[in-house]
Amino acid sequence: MKTTSTLQVDSQPLNLAKPKKDIDWPLFLISGGFLGAFLIAALIDIDGVSLLVNTLFAWSTRFFGLYWQILMLLTFAVSLFICFSKCGRVRLGGVDQRPDTSTFNWIAVIMCALLAGGGAFWAAAEPMMHFASPPPLFAGVQAHTEAAAHAALAQSFVHWGFLAWAVLGSLLSIVLMHLHYVKGLPLAPRTVLYPLLGERALQGPIGPLADATSIIAVVAGTIGPIGFLGLQISSALHSVWGIPNDLTVQSITIVLVTVMYTTSCLVGLKGIRFVSEINVWLMIGLAIFMVAFGPTMFILGGFPSAFALHLEQFIPMTLFRADPKWLDWWTVFYWGWFIGYAPMVALYVAKISRGRTIREVIMTLSIIAPIVTMFWFTVVGGTGIGLELQTPGIVTANGAQPEALLLGVTQNLPLGGLVSALFLFLSFISVATNGDAMAFTVAMAMSSNDKPKKWLRAFWAIGMGLAAVVLITIGSGGVTALQSFIVITAVPVSLLILPSLWDALRIARHMAREQAV
Repeated sequence: MKTTSTLQVDSQPLNLAKPKKDIDWPLFLISGGFLGAFLIAALIDIDGVSLLVNTLFAWSTRFFGLYWQILMLLTFAVSLFICFSKCGRVRLGGVDQRPDTSTFNWIAVIMCALLAGGGAFWAAAEPMMHFASPPPLFAGVQAHTEAAAHAALAQSFVHWGFLAWAVLGSLLSIVLMHLHYVKGLPLAPRTVLYPLLGERALQGPIGPLADATSIIAVVAGTIGPIGFLGLQISSALHSVWGIPNDLTVQSITIVLVTVMYTTSCLVGLKGIRFVSEINVWLMIGLAIFMVAFGPTMFILGGFPSAFALHLEQFIPMTLFRADPKWLDWWTVFYWGWFIGYAPMVALYVAKISRGRTIREVIMTLSIIAPIVTMFWFTVVGGTGIGLELQTPGIVTANGAQPEALLLGVTQNLPLGGLVSALFLFLSFISVATNGDAMAFTVAMAMSSNDKPKKWLRAFWAIGMGLAAVVLITIGSGGVTALQSFIVITAVPVSLLILPSLWDALRIARHMAREQAV
């Protein structure tokens, strides 16, 4: 027998999507008010804020870390099951819908919106860090060896690969696209709870709480990279070209990136697509250059070796629990980060993917994007490792911070100054593509339709940039505290996305019957 909620999902359009106002002002005030309160508290007492955040962070990882690890694994497994079943042929948004952009453009927009600054700085830094200090699972591996190199890349693949990408929208997008485009429900985080809770998810207190938590998480996760971009680029400019590493340069960097992503956000999806394509082509060009003029044989040989090790140790690395301290600041931190992003990213994917099949969406998010990301980490991080194996200390001599490790890689390549400048620009534009996508999505989540007003987009775009400037005035501690806060918000968000494990499968089967696939 069907439950009440099941009947509601399977029925005709519900006409519950239209709020009384164009903008959900209570949600706007809650989200904006929280951000303002955080900034004021950080300016008054950053040490107290950091202590509170660290305490809540430790509690979150202690009690929810294992749950997140299992949730990530199950999300990936269910995604693959749906993808390769007959449900994969279902066309999202309606059987007669067709995509309005090319597949290349669509994939580019998705990847650029999600990689953010990680696509440059951490692609170089994380493999190098694991190379110098092998993860606990590979404790028997000697650091700074070829075996350590493969283990380092394999660990990075787990953190930035299949599970990370799968949770960022694969199942949630199926649920949201059906309930929004077919059933007429709002394109908002609360909608994912409708199959479970019915109208209470839309009209009760649970809905605003689900939306606000998701918005706060993604805003925190977006401001963090913007702030760190200012700090990292300023440091890099000082190291390579002697430009003062001070608040002025940091602030100018943030202002420039804010202007860029605000402009593309106001233009709309066409602007976001344009910037994303620039990002992708630059990444392709740099990857070709590094493979050709870097440690070519190590890169080309290291990728299949590391990928095979990653598959062999996939479950042990995914469910590793033996070293809580290491786990909290690596795997579980990443899982909290990606989970916090998931609902809003799913909204974004749902917005740009109408007319795609379930198989296209899941293949892109859960398979293609992860493999591309893994190869990119092998190219950038593998170049650094390969150079270190040839000449120990040549990369790490610059320092152990992400920006120092990236410069250690780029400066030791032919045309080092130009390559360094291009990588800094890549970091700049990567953060911009994340900023415009998330500002657009946040504005969409609190609007009555999926075309948010320009002033609302501008508010969130500019507001996130200004917040980053405010936080760096008190040093990196403010930005770090805000970045850690997304892991705390992952606690309620992880409960929000849990029902998608069975709702996505049930809805996919329902659509398969409707579309006779």
